[in-house]
Amino acid sequence: MKRIGIMTGTRAEYGLLKPLMQEINKDNDLELYLIVSGMHLSPEFGLTYKEIEEDGFGINAKVEMLLSSDSPVGISKSIGLGIIGFADEFKRAGLDMLILLGDRYEALAAAVAAMIMRIPISHLHGGELTEGLIDEGIRHSITKMSYLHFTSTEEYRRRVIQLGENPERVFCVGAIGVENIKKTELMSKEELENSIHFEIDDNVAVVTYHPVTLENNTVEDQFTNLLRALDRNDKLRIIFTKANADTNGRIINELIDKFVTCNRERACAFYSLGQKRYLSALKYCRLVIGNSSSGIIEAPSFGKPVINIGDRQKGRASADSVINCGCMEKEIQSAIELALTEEFENKAKNSRNPYEKEDTTVSIMGVIKDYLFNNKIKLKKEFYDIK
Repeated sequence: MKRIGIMTGTRAEYGLLKPLMQEINKDNDLELYLIVSGMHLSPEFGLTYKEIEEDGFGINAKVEMLLSSDSPVGISKSIGLGIIGFADEFKRAGLDMLILLGDRYEALAAAVAAMIMRIPISHLHGGELTEGLIDEGIRHSITKMSYLHFTSTEEYRRRVIQLGENPERVFCVGAIGVENIKKTELMSKEELENSIHFEIDDNVAVVTYHPVTLENNTVEDQFTNLLRALDRNDKLRIIFTKANADTNGRIINELIDKFVTCNRERACAFYSLGQKRYLSALKYCRLVIGNSSSGIIEAPSFGKPVINIGDRQKGRASADSVINCGCMEKEIQSAIELALTEEFENKAKNSRNPYEKEDTTVSIMGVIKDYLFNNKIKLKKEFYDIK
């Protein structure tokens, strides 16, 4: 058997990786070695490792790395602690391959340790752009440390090749999160209401907003503008999912708590809904608002209008159901008014999700097994020059 390591550090990342973890567990030739880190282990972010255990997965290792600080200095120190912790764990684990997803700093720490310890890395969601974030540089750095690449669109595949990766090792498989939607048995509206203790009517908005980490001191003003726009649309009932452990994420979460306290009849908030409840909320909501990648990648598959605010996701391919707007209150208000029109709602229902592709998980599994069992991995990579 080949031992496949998967590292997850956030609630969203785990939700995307879950079906791949299930497939590895089913495979007689592979052994899943699950490493949990980052926000999963933090009481402040809901100790979401418990959700992983409730889903039936055994956690092989917990790597503590997250300082109780969301400052640039605190995050930099967390990365350093992560590299130390992952190095110790990888020495014990005897991995044949490590799978990483995305662009979080937890994944960067794991990639640095794995690369130095000569563990081949398979990277999901490389080649994408998020020009407002430190994640941009992190994602491309992980690409250069990885051996196999699984991109969500052909455009992103070309970009990974542009970074010097051999096309033979770069595979366009679609977004695993979109495939999850098709495979997950979602909750009924009544089940969701009972689970979150919140009435779901025809005017529910799911709101997720994270800091734009390459901007200085903008988060409070930007999020306050969003809250003011939501106040002006008092018929909207709001489900907030809170910000992650990025720089100044705590500012957003404090403002959410204040808003919910003043609007208990029409707003609720969660650190983590979990994948099933979150996808179910997307199914029954009227629109999605914020700057999360899930609004760009997953939400269009439900045919709902999406308002993407600011520069956090700037550069990503998006469906016709996505309205991009600035961070000023009037801009957000105008976007909400457009999203709620019958014409745009019909447009959203009929839009195509550019991240959707058949058999994403099966494709990833097939490539990984081919490389592991046919001795195709040669860590001395040559830089591929585009001619």
